[in-house]
Amino acid sequence: MQVATTVRATTIPSLTGALRAVESLLMAAGQRTARRNAWTAVLEDRRRAKDRVEAQHVLEAAAVRRS
Repeated sequence: MQVATTVRATTIPSLTGALRAVESLLMAAGQRTARRNAWTAVLEDRRRAKDRVEAQHVLEAAAVRRS
């Protein structure tokens, strides 16, 4: 009488594969941080541009009053 046996072959992850997995996790977090920093910089640039326009209007209004 023969007994059926199931053989499962699982591969042990290589060091290279493990390092690539860790790298991909770190890069994903780094990309999120980079995007967040870039968006913050865009918002700050917009705020500075708005402040410049407002300052220009104030200076122009002061120049008109003097003349």
